[in-house]
Amino acid sequence: KHTHRLFIFQARLVWGPSCALSPPSTARTLPERTPKQVAQRVRRVSRGQVPTIAIIGRPNVGKSTLTNRLCDAGQTNGAIVFDEPGVTRDRIYQHATWEGRDFDVVDTGGLLFDDSDGLFAEEIREQAQVALAESCAAVLVVDGREGRTRIDEQIAEFLRKQRKRNFRTVVAVNKCENHRTEVSLAADFWCLGLGEPMACSGIHGNGVAEVLDELLPSIDDAWEAVAAKAEKEKHESSGGALVSSSSSVKVEEDDPQIDVAFLGRPNVGKSSLLNRFLGQPRSIVSSTPGTTRDAVDESVTVDDRTFRFVDTAGVRRKTRVTKAGPEEKMVGRALLAVKRADVVLLVLDSTVEPTDQDAALARRIKQDGRACVILANKWDIKDDKDEASTRIAAKSIRESLSDVAWADILFVSAETGQRCLRVYGAVETAVKNHRKRVPTNVVNEVIRDALLWQQPPASSSGGAGKIYFASQTGIAPPTIVAMCNDPKLFTDNYKRYLERKLRESLDWTGTPIRLIFRAKRLRDELRDRRRPGGRRK
Repeated sequence: KHTHRLFIFQARLVWGPSCALSPPSTARTLPERTPKQVAQRVRRVSRGQVPTIAIIGRPNVGKSTLTNRLCDAGQTNGAIVFDEPGVTRDRIYQHATWEGRDFDVVDTGGLLFDDSDGLFAEEIREQAQVALAESCAAVLVVDGREGRTRIDEQIAEFLRKQRKRNFRTVVAVNKCENHRTEVSLAADFWCLGLGEPMACSGIHGNGVAEVLDELLPSIDDAWEAVAAKAEKEKHESSGGALVSSSSSVKVEEDDPQIDVAFLGRPNVGKSSLLNRFLGQPRSIVSSTPGTTRDAVDESVTVDDRTFRFVDTAGVRRKTRVTKAGPEEKMVGRALLAVKRADVVLLVLDSTVEPTDQDAALARRIKQDGRACVILANKWDIKDDKDEASTRIAAKSIRESLSDVAWADILFVSAETGQRCLRVYGAVETAVKNHRKRVPTNVVNEVIRDALLWQQPPASSSGGAGKIYFASQTGIAPPTIVAMCNDPKLFTDNYKRYLERKLRESLDWTGTPIRLIFRAKRLRDELRDRRRPGGRRK
């Protein structure tokens, strides 16, 4: 009778008060649609709302160092800096503030106009062209120690061909740490024909304020254009009536942004999936492992919900990570993105069995307390696919990745876009469960029912664990504290049993659960015993 009553209560809680005790529906998914219908639902968030400054230059002139200095970003939050050409490949955006003006700074890879001179030269040029198209001004970074080179002249000619109106280019002569020689070093770059070259140092910060002052007129003009465009859109949408700003703020609070981070081994298709979600080549993709180095972020809206995707570098085994190159920093950025994300997309290669490194990454997601969705990529090249083989593959993944066995599994294809739209629904479900709070009386009902089905095992000394009450004390991830007589009396197997019962009753799909056992103090236990009707031994 007690079990039947509890089942009805839990059913009404999870499925609604008017349900007929039918199984709950699966996570909300976006149905498969034609490419035209997909384009109408998935839209990339434009960066034109904030003025952007593009950092351009040849390889290894200090663009990333200067970008971090302009944005006042340290080694943790800024772009990866390493004394090696070609570290930066994709566009890396950072936010900056100067003299009360907010703007973005986009760091680009080193420009080379001969494809045989460097790896991914053509792709980096395309990324630089996109950055210039989004920007209101550019900073051409040159090396003051080496002097003017042929590539600097080619980049200057490339910038002069920009057809944007009132487009300003500032020549920043980097690596000028000596005040006595900075004037002579900067004078060599007058021949570029882009105005007065300004000596600066990205490491020490010399001359950076002067470079920012030169960019202020372009930033002010861009803000005026953004304000005029917003005013025009308000008038068009409201028929000429003014729209109060409080409504937009309220919508923003009701519909917050969801941060989603990709995580996986090298060459499993993380960048390809990001490009598929965005509908454009945001990240450079190749068959070479380790193509993506720094964290690349971009936002899209789906049904008026904003998703911020962060592409990360592939994480190899710790023993294979070399400390001589930038890989250690790449792995650090990837793990930092996981900590800051709301949901982690653990990308696997469906053509091979899950590896020990996949299990290690799954363990890291659980330790960080992040929600998770598993994406088995490259499903289009899998042979002999049917419903039975899909169930077998899903079972194999859950057994191999036991730390995230509670996560949804989607078999997708970045090449064809198969089931990629369902990722948004799975992410929303994981976020909702990650932030869900359950009343204390419901938690105690579930715990009491679990204790009726199976009591805690007795210890060798004859004592048995007792749970007095439990309550949820936190979210993201859901944290449940169980007050007991002695936490040492509860084995790991019994803790896993309680977690399974909580998941079965309260539907915490896609999120880890932290179950904490805390001993009740003797003073509190004696006080409860003295109360009328209190607990007696």
